Amino acid sequence: MLLQTGQTTCYDEQGREVDCRETFQDGWFRHGLAWPQPRFQVDGQLVTDRLTGLVWPQDANLGEFPLTWSETLETIAQMNREQALGHSDWRLPNRRELRSLVSYQARRPAMPEGHPFVNVIRGWYWTSTTAAINPAYAWYVHLDGARMFYGRKDQYFLMWPVRAGDSSRFFQTGQDRCYDPDGLEIHCNGSGQDGDVRFGQTWPSSRFVARSDIVRDDLTGLYWPVHADLTGRPGTWNEALSTVAQLRKSRFAGRDDWRLPNINELESLVDCATHSPALPLGHPFRHVGEGYWSSTTSFFETDWAWVLYLRKGALGVGFKRNPDFLVCPVAGTPASSSGSP
Repeated sequence: MLLQTGQTTCYDEQGREVDCRETFQDGWFRHGLAWPQPRFQVDGQLVTDRLTGLVWPQDANLGEFPLTWSETLETIAQMNREQALGHSDWRLPNRRELRSLVSYQARRPAMPEGHPFVNVIRGWYWTSTTAAINPAYAWYVHLDGARMFYGRKDQYFLMWPVRAGDSSRFFQTGQDRCYDPDGLEIHCNGSGQDGDVRFGQTWPSSRFVARSDIVRDDLTGLYWPVHADLTGRPGTWNEALSTVAQLRKSRFAGRDDWRLPNINELESLVDCATHSPALPLGHPFRHVGEGYWSSTTSFFETDWAWVLYLRKGALGVGFKRNPDFLVCPVAGTPASSSGSP
């Protein structure tokens, strides 16, 4: 299932806060699994996220110093041999697990208000997911502003291990292979990499069902247009929102619930085993482009909005007033979603 992004407010192209009603923004729809209150439960040095079931060390900088990707995986393996913090099933989180800690209604750090963690470094944190576009790189998340990109595995970044978790709250990333720091494929067994653990729900054997102009994703329950570039050209964020409003009025493909997807809905399309585009092999989409607007404003700078870079599978931001990105609207309600306008 998909989690809410945490965004509850809405903003115009100039970054000014506006009334969310009828804006078609993330802060109005709030689609996805709602966050429990309180979200986190502290037990000694451990914190359970009641939204996902994941258990994190309360200290977000156990490694003290940045490590290479290989050093990070080995450090966590050593934690398991020593039963660190009373457990032997620690792992490096995959990119969806680490992103689950992000709040798009916060910055510096981009984490839920009132979180109980200490020593949160406003920098890059490694994930266990290799970047398919270049397997000598791995994905990391920046906890200052929530960006997700990839870096060379021999660079030095931070680690935040995780354990347990409710696999029904996540979809697998799609990664099913493992790679060494040079990008060469290796056997997965015991590596601790995403392709070894494969945490989350498995994907349906036939994930997408295409009918005429519309595609149903049987993993998420969402509907997308077959044509992944309905406007035929990049536009501004306001133009993207106007496009989905027009689709609702015209009942495109027989539906009147089209909207601009939030950043979690957009990211759900990514298959971390592929690139150019980072979509599951055999997908039915046509005219796939590179960058797509989401309905989620950047809380770091509210005149920017979140964007999916589909060639790589990366998450970044775009300036709302620049005509730089495409529109791929979504319809339907994510499976097990409790969000509603």
